[in-house]
Amino acid sequence: MSKAKCIMVQGTMSGAGKSLLCAALCRIFAQDGYRVAPFKSQNMALNSFVTRDGLEMGRAQVVQAQAAGIEPDVRMNPILLKPSSDVGSQVIVNGEVRGQMSAAAYFKMKRALIPEILSAYNSLAETVDIIVIEGAGSPAEINLKADDIVNMGLARLVDAPVLLAGDIDRGGVFAQLYGTVALLEPEERARIKGLLINKFRGDVEILRPGLAMLEEKTQLPVLGVVPYLKVDIEDEDSLSTRLDAGKTVHPLDAAILRLPHISNFTDFMPLEQHPLLGVRYVQNTRQLGTPDLIILPGTKNTVADLLWLRQSGLEAALLKLAANGTPVLGVCGGYQMLGETLADPEGTESGTAQTVRGLGLLPTHTVFTGQKHRTQDTAAVIAAPFAGAALTGYQIHTGRTEVQGVPFCTLADGTPEGCVQDNVFGTYLHGLFDTGELTEKLVALLCRRKGIAPDSAASSRWSSTASSSLTCWPMACAARWIWMPFTQPWGWRTRGGMHNDPTTSSARRH
Repeated sequence: MSKAKCIMVQGTMSGAGKSLLCAALCRIFAQDGYRVAPFKSQNMALNSFVTRDGLEMGRAQVVQAQAAGIEPDVRMNPILLKPSSDVGSQVIVNGEVRGQMSAAAYFKMKRALIPEILSAYNSLAETVDIIVIEGAGSPAEINLKADDIVNMGLARLVDAPVLLAGDIDRGGVFAQLYGTVALLEPEERARIKGLLINKFRGDVEILRPGLAMLEEKTQLPVLGVVPYLKVDIEDEDSLSTRLDAGKTVHPLDAAILRLPHISNFTDFMPLEQHPLLGVRYVQNTRQLGTPDLIILPGTKNTVADLLWLRQSGLEAALLKLAANGTPVLGVCGGYQMLGETLADPEGTESGTAQTVRGLGLLPTHTVFTGQKHRTQDTAAVIAAPFAGAALTGYQIHTGRTEVQGVPFCTLADGTPEGCVQDNVFGTYLHGLFDTGELTEKLVALLCRRKGIAPDSAASSRWSSTASSSLTCWPMACAARWIWMPFTQPWGWRTRGGMHNDPTTSSARRH
């Protein structure tokens, strides 16, 4: 019985580019004929995905799985933490909700999850040749190291060699890498086989004196300098810089309300790619202005975020714009908010038994229960003016919504889904823009309302390139030339295949 080799990418911080580097490795190994799978023991993210068998996992590993050319599998991400407050998260283990826990409670019990992590990893390792492992944050978080299950703690458990990546685009990359290495224990430092400088812009020759000094001080080789790439793959969580995007210069203006517990904002990445549509995230009435479209996204705490809308003044502003004909779209939690009432009789959603008034824009009533609905779906929109648009997506929600109006779409089995009333649309379907069809119909509607003619060249360009937001073509095209300079020292890309084990290689670039 064979077991996969592994390689792990850790970073000096969150946002160092670990996810993209892992996706690149997955694509390269797959292109070279190896069976490869991604793995991350623990994700903390509000952006999640539902697998074909109805289980929940982090979207970063979904992108990496698609880069590897395989079906996303919950074993690739056995633990998913979905923050519901500043001090608590929903804990999902092997795709199923394990419970709501405070940070303190989770830290006390997380080592008990190691058998389940190893079971998922070992099961995956029996099916592939290589596992590409992604760390989380930094391995040098000295307050968290004792019970680590995602960085060096996991590397020790599966005997993984480690690449350490730093982000030069933010500045201070030499301090990042040197400081991280210095804070590690000797056994942990021994696992690092090389350093990566990520997101570099400019002439690499200028870096060489710094690289030489870094190698001297850390006694580790700098295996490569990875160029900065404008690659639009899905962000893992609300640290995403796209949420800070301000006013964009486009003919059409879409405003997405940046809810405090916003989730699955990756739904709207296809909109960001359309040449006529500017997408921005807003947090107050001043930022909102008078957009052509308002989107209420998903949220991990619908009731709390609805009350925030009310207190911030955004509810009143949204209602005024909707009354004047501005299209409003709600997805998942945003769809629930658009209804007349939201009942949480057991405190499942908000922690307190209560019933609150919704925005009253749709004839729906939602009741929250402890049971989570998770399905992959295909559907066809039946609501004008989007009728006929084919959708592929998934549902992931705890609310049960009673609809007393016109449905938004029909699922493949004939079940009506969502609700429409005048210029207000609501649906539970995540990924509704991934096919590109709804996007085109939405843009056409906004152009008609604004009295502008769509730019034929831009529309043609968009139509020809529209694809699922989960498809990794930009990253895939760049992956090979990104990685070529620094795979050779380990011998993984030699003609005979993977005959040099990176765990024992002593190659150095001094």
